[in-house]
Amino acid sequence: MRSILKNREIVRTENALVREMVLEVDASTEWHHHSEVADYFVCLTGVLRVETQTPDANFTLHPGRTAEVKPPQVHRVVNIHNERSVYLLVQGIGKYDFIRE
Repeated sequence: MRSILKNREIVRTENALVREMVLEVDASTEWHHHSEVADYFVCLTGVLRVETQTPDANFTLHPGRTAEVKPPQVHRVVNIHNERSVYLLVQGIGKYDFIRE
């Protein structure tokens, strides 16, 4: 799978970050986790699958649907649509880190 095409930062404070994320066809984020911050996903266009490990779970998001992954859950986001998908990623509250698996 290919990785994220681009992202645009919308808001950044000491305790929160909001970004618009774009995934092209067959693209995904890397498997990763965070020590403190939760990820809150809001699908804007397309269809996404939020996948987690231990426990293994999949959440399919259509426009307007949301999902949350709390730390330190290992996860990734996959575009399962035949066109690009766009989502908002809201992260907080806490110190941000990105730990690859």
